[in-house]
Amino acid sequence: MANMALKKNEMPQQKAEVRCKNFCEVALGYTEEQAIDEAKRCLGCKTRPCVHGCPVSVQIPEFLAKVSEGDFEGAYQIITETNSLPAVCGRVCPQETQCESKCVRGIKGEPVGIGRLERFVADYHMKHATKLPEKAESNGHRVAVIGAGPSGLACAGSLAARGYEVTIFEALHVAGGVLSYGIPEFRLPNEVVKSEIDRLTAMGVEIKTNMIIGKTLLIDELFEDGYEAVFIGSGAGLPKFMKIPGENLNNVYSANEFLTRINLMGAYKEDSKTPILRAKHTVVVGGGNVAMDAARSAKRTGADVTLVYRRTENELPARKEEVEHALEEGIKFEFLTSPISINGESAVTSITCQRMELSEPDESGRKRPVVIEGSEFDMECDCVIMAIGTSPNPLIASATDGLETHKWGGIVADDVGKTSRDMVWAGGDAVTGAATVILAMGAGKTAAEEIDKAIMGR
Repeated sequence: MANMALKKNEMPQQKAEVRCKNFCEVALGYTEEQAIDEAKRCLGCKTRPCVHGCPVSVQIPEFLAKVSEGDFEGAYQIITETNSLPAVCGRVCPQETQCESKCVRGIKGEPVGIGRLERFVADYHMKHATKLPEKAESNGHRVAVIGAGPSGLACAGSLAARGYEVTIFEALHVAGGVLSYGIPEFRLPNEVVKSEIDRLTAMGVEIKTNMIIGKTLLIDELFEDGYEAVFIGSGAGLPKFMKIPGENLNNVYSANEFLTRINLMGAYKEDSKTPILRAKHTVVVGGGNVAMDAARSAKRTGADVTLVYRRTENELPARKEEVEHALEEGIKFEFLTSPISINGESAVTSITCQRMELSEPDESGRKRPVVIEGSEFDMECDCVIMAIGTSPNPLIASATDGLETHKWGGIVADDVGKTSRDMVWAGGDAVTGAATVILAMGAGKTAAEEIDKAIMGR
């Protein structure tokens, strides 16, 4: 019998006053009973609008039907037909603007908790599975993938399932890309990322770390080594700064550096060999998910944290859930505020900001912030984290002949990822600039299909 409740089952989570002092996962996950009850809210619409909202086309009504019957493993098998990283997507995908935004139940109430159920199913499988997937029979063809982030992993998984011998070349010492270095453990535990990657390596994907394409190897050398196609999923890891005075002072971080130290190197631990400043008052500049991650991480290291954003709360690009969690954890927000200088002799002592007001919409469709003259003020702080975006690293393109790029650094690719270089595809943040995990995965999956067509003549 359908569950016609207007609201989702609440997600169990750590209390704010407890979680703001640890890096354990905030959301604790549904119980089996909660998962079944939530899945029964699905109406099984014939038009399946939720599927159209999913960048990797997960068969959502089908997997929800399995969950409602208590067949959690069956649900997992349906999800992984199209999604190679379900435990990740269930945690960090913006379902509220994708699959859940299309859910019919959302018209008169809250949509079905599709993301929460995807997470539950993936976690259930990881807990109860007795064996990893088997490697497909080799088709004799080799493909190289640059970058072990969401896009590269999705591409590699799709190709491995078709029998390709796939090697991923990763610049860092661990695989995962932004999943490993950019998203804190309280949102995405490292063990979850490792489990998803273990599944791909069991399928035959080889991952070579500490391999910087453009330095260690060139794309031309990959072809010389016998790879028939290359997919570039190197992400967008080059941080942006505001180019204001004081950004070169000690204790000014890019969000990338701060989160990499926290997530990949355990800098929050007392015995860490890669320490990070234990600030008293940290100012985070930005309003996206990365800004929320940086602010909440700084809070957990003991700092009093203020987030500065030049528009209002209504324009925040971060997920609503992440903003709510930040507020619950005591992060302060200074809206309609923009920095103009960071002050101090060798290290940060304060930041000077000015007030803004919103005018007509800009090219992004959001109201344009304009300066209120004479509104400057200072905030004392001993740490500043810049979280205003990233762009693709130019190294690969600059070291590769025939690869066309945009002026802002992104690789030029068509709708299916084909670049200006023969048998080279690209996708994810390396093409679009910083975007979501699931969009990057969708690009990797699409490119894998096109690579298969090109090599096999299909």
